[in-house]
Amino acid sequence: MIALILRDLRRGYTGGGATLTLGFFLLVAILFPFAIGPDAKLLARVGGGVIWAAALLAALLPVERLIGPDLETGVFDQLAVRGHPLPIVAAAKIAGHWLAFAPPVMGAALLSAALLGLPGKTIVAVLAGLAIGTPGLAALAVATGALTAGLRGAGAIAGLVLLPLAIPLLIFGAGAIEGGMGGLKLLGAVSLLLLAGAPFVSAAAIRIGME
Repeated sequence: MIALILRDLRRGYTGGGATLTLGFFLLVAILFPFAIGPDAKLLARVGGGVIWAAALLAALLPVERLIGPDLETGVFDQLAVRGHPLPIVAAAKIAGHWLAFAPPVMGAALLSAALLGLPGKTIVAVLAGLAIGTPGLAALAVATGALTAGLRGAGAIAGLVLLPLAIPLLIFGAGAIEGGMGGLKLLGAVSLLLLAGAPFVSAAAIRIGME
């Protein structure tokens, strides 16, 4: 399982995924002020929510590559033959994706916060929320990738599946900026719920895809 995590981690950084995530965040941070104007107070008030929305959309970028290629090449079949439970395999995929996904998101969020002119207190709250919420986003992305693997137009379908399910993370993540510890606790509860359920949902979808 450690080898699988390291493999996904290496794939995330060598396949250009980290660069794409960083570029996506910076593009949002640069374009957003053009949409609402250069009002510094308004940008500071809504900037945290913008960063969370960008994080949610960035979670969609690698969904098609998380499960589909391994399912097509028989990686899951080999792991199942060797006696590795599919929920544990799915949990390893989630861990690998989070390690490849979260650091670029955190770095991009920090740069975006600076570009949006957010105060230091807000930046700390945003980064704390992302640290708690990105595991849930990673779990949801892997589960979505498993559910849509092998389908035509999987990217569009993944968006329809992932975005509604991620709304609680978005709401509590943005709310934690002003809600303090109470908001972070709610965000952590949602993230833990996704982490607990995603390996089993992913395993069931992978098992169906293997048949």
